[in-house]
Amino acid sequence: MKIKTALILCAGLGTRLNPLTLKTPKPLLELKNITMLERCIKMVIELGIRKILLNTYHLENQIIKFINIKKFPIEIQIIEDGQKILDTGGGILNMIEQSNENDFIIFNPDTLWSKGYIVEINKMQDLYFSKNLNNILLLTKKENSFDKNLKGDFNLINNSINKDDLNDFIYIGCQILSKNLFKKFEISNFSITKIWNRLLEKNKLNGFQSYNKFYHLTNLETFKKLKDF
Repeated sequence: MKIKTALILCAGLGTRLNPLTLKTPKPLLELKNITMLERCIKMVIELGIRKILLNTYHLENQIIKFINIKKFPIEIQIIEDGQKILDTGGGILNMIEQSNENDFIIFNPDTLWSKGYIVEINKMQDLYFSKNLNNILLLTKKENSFDKNLKGDFNLINNSINKDDLNDFIYIGCQILSKNLFKKFEISNFSITKIWNRLLEKNKLNGFQSYNKFYHLTNLETFKKLKDF
């Protein structure tokens, strides 16, 4: 089985990158003359995914214009958060309710996605379906992060995620989730960590290890370093 629909989270305010993001949405910031969003979309296409759902809120007209001009060779549906920003959890729920699919691969476009991730993501997808999972997160060890100030989020043992004092792994912005995880939620402002934490309590949060170097637009300082890298 293969995932048919990808979600890209593009609604955030990007406050840690102010003043740049006061006029430009974070997904449209450029590194090496290509926007973060275009990097992400190109990788989604390489993964053989058929459709992208993309949410907007902050400076949404710029993102809509960018998609219309680029004419990417994949179906892209733009879904607005609405009058109020929905955060990651609410934004995902708002998008998946527009789809008949049950399983979605979800990307944060503030990671520098590249072809180097394709093999890992395909293996993560294979594990998701072979084990009949309802969630799996792509993680890497802190030592692989370009930004050495990033703190760890989780630990990972045999594809099982937990938390303790070490938390040697970082979530790098790619996950596969089942629509069933959102059954008890309504479209509102809530973080996806709310669902992760419920799964953690039951020892049912799953992970897959990436060995790629992790580049991420953490803040303005990191962005400037990456531009000179």
